[in-house]
Amino acid sequence: MWDLRRLRLLRELQLRGTITAVAASLNFSASTVSHQLAQLQREVGVPLLVQDGRRVRLTPQGVTLAEHAARVLDLETRARDELGAMRTGTERVRVAALESVVRALLPRALTLLEQTRPDIRVEVDAVSPEEGLFELEAHRYDLVVAEEYPGHTRPHAEGIEREVLGFDAISLATAGTSGATSIADFRGSPWVMEPPGTAARDWAEQQCRAAGFEPEVRYVASDLHTHLRLIAAGHAVGLVSELVGAASGGGLRFLDLPGRPHRDIFTATRGALRDRDSVRLVRDALGTAFSELVAAGAATEPGVPD
Repeated sequence: MWDLRRLRLLRELQLRGTITAVAASLNFSASTVSHQLAQLQREVGVPLLVQDGRRVRLTPQGVTLAEHAARVLDLETRARDELGAMRTGTERVRVAALESVVRALLPRALTLLEQTRPDIRVEVDAVSPEEGLFELEAHRYDLVVAEEYPGHTRPHAEGIEREVLGFDAISLATAGTSGATSIADFRGSPWVMEPPGTAARDWAEQQCRAAGFEPEVRYVASDLHTHLRLIAAGHAVGLVSELVGAASGGGLRFLDLPGRPHRDIFTATRGALRDRDSVRLVRDALGTAFSELVAAGAATEPGVPD
């Protein structure tokens, strides 16, 4: 029998790329990870790793086994969850969601679930889509709510299934006293944007460049309420989605961007979890919460972008 813990380490190495990263993620020492992978290689009887400079990489046999390990780990997770539900009467769904969704949709979605299925325990981390989607593959989460900006598609990982939740229009936000009429009027103005490397930051910079200037990004924050407060106080301008703007409490002026762009809000889960009742119900509750925002005029109906 091959040790399941060692198979998990091999899958983690496939995802994270280095033994150091695997060790940091699982709170092991690098030497422990190396030792366990060497032991797995002896158990399997074929070469799984090969030295590549100062690193190791998976051999073709290692890649094959890691892919099978991912499916085995899905079955192990499902078995644990089902047995846990039998023992406690509660089924857990681990969710990663971008901050705007946590603020705008999660409270209502949780209320809906409590009314219909109080036996489902939802655990939520507000993290970037980049982190959430990566950790979904690594089995840290069961369901992820992420976004995709126009022209900035996210990779489609094998075994990950998506569903569009809705469309979230994006506008230029400025203080209510501003007399500007277009994004080009803010050449030289201080901007607030999300951290470099995020899809939101890349897309925002591209909008400024398309208008003929490089933005002066004076403020960087992942907390979107910080964006709103800086903009409302007249210290910055920024690009804000309807889900975020709905929580502004006033004091902002919103200007349409060329083409009235929107971001896609979608949910993602591993294929093995797609038909699990608890995951489906959490997805449905989020969809209902989004539909209610559409009815209130704070979001765009799925399939009907502005």
